[in-house]
Amino acid sequence: MALSAKTKKFCGKISSRDTKLGEIKKLGKEIKKDHDLAMELWSTGDFHPRLLATLIFDKRQLDDKAVDQIVSDLGKHNDKERDQLADWLLANQLTKDKKLVELMLTWEKNRKPMLRRLFWYYQARLRWTGKNPSPGSSAQLLDSLEANLAAEKPEVQWVMNFCAGWIGVFEPKFRSRCVKLGKATGLYQDEMVAKNCTPSYLPEFIRIEVAKRK
Repeated sequence: MALSAKTKKFCGKISSRDTKLGEIKKLGKEIKKDHDLAMELWSTGDFHPRLLATLIFDKRQLDDKAVDQIVSDLGKHNDKERDQLADWLLANQLTKDKKLVELMLTWEKNRKPMLRRLFWYYQARLRWTGKNPSPGSSAQLLDSLEANLAAEKPEVQWVMNFCAGWIGVFEPKFRSRCVKLGKATGLYQDEMVAKNCTPSYLPEFIRIEVAKRK
Protein backbone atom coordinates (compact mmCIF):
# COMPACT_ATOMS: atom_id res chain seq x y z
CA MET A 1 0.00 0.00 0.00
CA ALA A 2 1.35 3.42 -0.99
CA LEU A 3 1.36 5.65 2.05
CA SER A 4 -0.37 9.03 2.03
CA ALA A 5 1.50 12.16 3.05
CA LYS A 6 -0.56 12.21 6.25
CA THR A 7 0.54 8.70 7.20
CA LYS A 8 4.18 9.45 6.38
CA LYS A 9 3.99 12.50 8.66
CA PHE A 10 2.79 10.44 11.63
CA CYS A 11 5.26 7.65 10.93
CA GLY A 12 8.02 10.25 10.98
CA LYS A 13 6.96 11.35 14.45
CA ILE A 14 7.14 7.88 15.97
CA SER A 15 9.72 6.04 13.87
CA SER A 16 12.55 6.26 16.40
CA ARG A 17 13.34 3.18 18.49
CA ASP A 18 13.38 5.57 21.46
CA THR A 19 9.75 6.61 20.98
CA LYS A 20 7.92 6.41 24.29
CA LEU A 21 4.53 4.75 24.68
CA GLY A 22 3.27 7.97 26.27
CA GLU A 23 4.06 9.88 23.07
CA ILE A 24 2.01 7.41 21.04
CA LYS A 25 -0.91 7.64 23.49
CA LYS A 26 -0.80 11.44 23.27
CA LEU A 27 -0.99 11.28 19.46
CA GLY A 28 -3.87 8.82 19.71
CA LYS A 29 -5.82 11.25 21.91
CA GLU A 30 -5.20 14.06 19.43
CA ILE A 31 -6.32 12.01 16.42
CA LYS A 32 -9.16 10.21 18.28
CA LYS A 33 -10.48 8.12 15.39
CA ASP A 34 -9.28 7.80 11.80
CA HIS A 35 -9.79 4.35 10.34
CA ASP A 36 -8.14 5.03 6.99
CA LEU A 37 -5.05 6.40 8.71
CA ALA A 38 -5.05 3.42 11.08
CA MET A 39 -5.16 0.94 8.21
CA GLU A 40 -2.24 2.66 6.49
CA LEU A 41 -0.25 2.75 9.72
CA TRP A 42 -0.94 -0.94 10.21
CA SER A 43 0.14 -1.72 6.64
CA THR A 44 3.66 -0.47 7.39
CA GLY A 45 4.33 -3.55 9.50
CA ASP A 46 6.29 -1.39 11.96
CA PHE A 47 5.77 -1.63 15.71
CA HIS A 48 5.16 1.99 16.72
CA PRO A 49 2.86 2.87 13.80
CA ARG A 50 0.89 -0.28 14.55
CA LEU A 51 0.58 0.71 18.22
CA LEU A 52 -0.86 4.06 17.13
CA ALA A 53 -3.24 2.23 14.79
CA THR A 54 -4.68 0.22 17.70
CA LEU A 55 -5.71 3.52 19.30
CA ILE A 56 -7.47 5.08 16.30
CA PHE A 57 -9.19 2.23 14.48
CA ASP A 58 -12.93 2.75 14.07
CA LYS A 59 -14.24 -0.32 15.88
CA ARG A 60 -17.44 -0.19 13.81
CA GLN A 61 -15.35 -1.02 10.74
CA LEU A 62 -13.47 -3.92 12.35
CA ASP A 63 -15.41 -6.90 11.00
CA ASP A 64 -14.44 -10.56 11.41
CA LYS A 65 -12.20 -10.51 8.35
CA ALA A 66 -10.33 -7.35 9.39
CA VAL A 67 -9.79 -8.59 12.94
CA ASP A 68 -8.58 -11.97 11.69
CA GLN A 69 -6.00 -10.30 9.44
CA ILE A 70 -4.82 -7.91 12.16
CA VAL A 71 -4.40 -10.74 14.65
CA SER A 72 -2.58 -12.85 12.05
CA ASP A 73 -0.17 -9.95 11.49
CA LEU A 74 0.77 -9.99 15.17
CA GLY A 75 2.71 -13.18 14.57
CA LYS A 76 5.24 -11.24 12.48
CA HIS A 77 6.51 -9.42 15.57
CA ASN A 78 8.80 -10.63 18.32
CA ASP A 79 7.15 -11.81 21.53
CA LYS A 80 7.43 -8.51 23.39
CA GLU A 81 6.03 -6.44 20.52
CA ARG A 82 3.33 -9.01 19.79
CA ASP A 83 2.10 -8.99 23.37
CA GLN A 84 2.09 -5.18 23.58
CA LEU A 85 0.14 -4.86 20.35
CA ALA A 86 -2.33 -7.56 21.38
CA ASP A 87 -2.90 -5.91 24.75
CA TRP A 88 -3.54 -2.47 23.22
CA LEU A 89 -5.79 -3.94 20.55
CA LEU A 90 -7.81 -5.70 23.22
CA ALA A 91 -8.06 -2.75 25.61
CA ASN A 92 -8.75 -0.06 23.00
CA GLN A 93 -10.85 -1.87 20.41
CA LEU A 94 -12.02 -5.40 21.10
CA THR A 95 -13.50 -4.67 24.54
CA LYS A 96 -15.23 -1.48 23.38
CA ASP A 97 -17.79 -2.99 21.04
CA LYS A 98 -20.47 -5.57 21.81
CA LYS A 99 -20.08 -7.42 18.51
CA LEU A 100 -16.30 -7.63 18.97
CA VAL A 101 -16.73 -8.97 22.52
CA GLU A 102 -19.14 -11.58 21.17
CA LEU A 103 -16.56 -12.45 18.51
CA MET A 104 -13.83 -12.86 21.15
CA LEU A 105 -16.01 -15.24 23.12
CA THR A 106 -15.92 -17.67 20.18
CA TRP A 107 -12.12 -17.90 20.19
CA GLU A 108 -11.48 -20.28 23.10
CA LYS A 109 -10.83 -23.24 20.80
CA ASN A 110 -9.83 -21.38 17.65
CA ARG A 111 -7.02 -23.01 15.66
CA LYS A 112 -5.01 -19.76 15.80
CA PRO A 113 -3.03 -19.41 19.04
CA MET A 114 -3.27 -15.61 19.08
CA LEU A 115 -7.06 -15.73 19.01
CA ARG A 116 -7.05 -18.22 21.89
CA ARG A 117 -4.63 -15.95 23.73
CA LEU A 118 -6.93 -12.97 23.32
CA PHE A 119 -9.89 -15.02 24.58
CA TRP A 120 -8.06 -15.88 27.80
CA TYR A 121 -6.58 -12.42 28.26
CA TYR A 122 -10.06 -10.94 27.97
CA GLN A 123 -11.33 -13.34 30.64
CA ALA A 124 -8.45 -12.39 32.94
CA ARG A 125 -9.00 -8.69 32.28
CA LEU A 126 -12.68 -8.95 33.22
CA ARG A 127 -11.66 -10.15 36.65
CA TRP A 128 -8.77 -7.86 37.52
CA THR A 129 -10.74 -4.79 36.37
CA GLY A 130 -13.65 -5.71 38.61
CA LYS A 131 -16.16 -6.63 35.92
CA ASN A 132 -18.67 -9.30 36.88
CA PRO A 133 -18.39 -12.36 34.63
CA SER A 134 -21.58 -14.24 33.83
CA PRO A 135 -22.73 -16.76 36.47
CA GLY A 136 -21.00 -20.10 36.11
CA SER A 137 -18.39 -18.83 33.67
CA SER A 138 -15.46 -19.28 36.05
CA ALA A 139 -16.39 -22.89 36.75
CA GLN A 140 -16.53 -23.56 33.01
CA LEU A 141 -13.21 -21.82 32.45
CA LEU A 142 -11.60 -23.89 35.18
CA ASP A 143 -12.90 -27.09 33.57
CA SER A 144 -11.17 -25.99 30.38
CA LEU A 145 -8.00 -24.92 32.19
CA GLU A 146 -7.71 -28.25 33.98
CA ALA A 147 -8.16 -30.12 30.72
CA ASN A 148 -5.97 -28.00 28.43
CA LEU A 149 -3.52 -25.76 30.29
CA ALA A 150 -0.61 -28.21 30.52
CA ALA A 151 -0.54 -28.95 26.79
CA GLU A 152 -1.16 -25.45 25.38
CA LYS A 153 1.33 -23.47 23.32
CA PRO A 154 3.56 -21.26 25.51
CA GLU A 155 2.15 -17.94 24.28
CA VAL A 156 -1.37 -19.08 25.16
CA GLN A 157 -0.39 -21.07 28.24
CA TRP A 158 0.97 -18.05 30.11
CA VAL A 159 -2.28 -16.11 29.64
CA MET A 160 -4.40 -19.10 30.63
CA ASN A 161 -2.33 -19.42 33.80
CA PHE A 162 -2.73 -15.67 34.36
CA CYS A 163 -6.51 -16.02 34.06
CA ALA A 164 -6.51 -18.89 36.57
CA GLY A 165 -4.56 -16.66 38.94
CA TRP A 166 -7.13 -13.88 38.84
CA ILE A 167 -9.99 -16.32 39.25
CA GLY A 168 -8.26 -17.58 42.39
CA VAL A 169 -7.68 -14.05 43.68
CA PHE A 170 -11.15 -12.62 43.14
CA GLU A 171 -13.35 -15.69 43.60
CA PRO A 172 -12.53 -17.34 46.93
CA LYS A 173 -14.79 -20.32 46.29
CA PHE A 174 -12.44 -21.34 43.45
CA ARG A 175 -9.18 -20.43 45.19
CA SER A 176 -8.16 -23.90 46.35
CA ARG A 177 -9.00 -25.32 42.94
CA CYS A 178 -6.72 -22.77 41.24
CA VAL A 179 -3.90 -23.45 43.69
CA LYS A 180 -4.30 -27.18 43.07
CA LEU A 181 -4.11 -26.55 39.32
CA GLY A 182 -0.84 -24.68 39.75
CA LYS A 183 0.67 -27.46 41.83
CA ALA A 184 -0.50 -30.10 39.35
CA THR A 185 1.01 -28.40 36.30
CA GLY A 186 4.07 -26.99 38.09
CA LEU A 187 4.12 -24.17 35.53
CA TYR A 188 6.53 -21.32 36.35
CA GLN A 189 7.51 -22.90 39.67
CA ASP A 190 11.18 -22.15 39.03
CA GLU A 191 10.60 -18.73 37.45
CA MET A 192 12.95 -15.99 38.65
CA VAL A 193 11.22 -12.62 39.01
CA ALA A 194 12.49 -9.13 39.76
CA LYS A 195 12.04 -7.64 43.21
CA ASN A 196 8.44 -6.50 43.89
CA CYS A 197 7.13 -8.50 40.91
CA THR A 198 4.55 -11.22 41.43
CA PRO A 199 5.63 -14.70 40.28
CA SER A 200 3.44 -16.57 37.80
CA TYR A 201 3.40 -19.85 39.78
CA LEU A 202 -0.25 -20.04 40.79
CA PRO A 203 0.07 -20.84 44.51
CA GLU A 204 2.46 -17.91 44.99
CA PHE A 205 0.63 -15.56 42.62
CA ILE A 206 -2.65 -16.10 44.44
CA ARG A 207 -1.11 -15.87 47.91
CA ILE A 208 0.66 -12.59 47.18
CA GLU A 209 -2.20 -10.90 45.29
CA VAL A 210 -4.76 -11.89 47.94
CA ALA A 211 -2.49 -10.52 50.68
CA LYS A 212 -2.20 -7.20 48.82
CA ARG A 213 -5.98 -6.81 48.97
CA LYS A 214 -6.40 -7.47 52.69
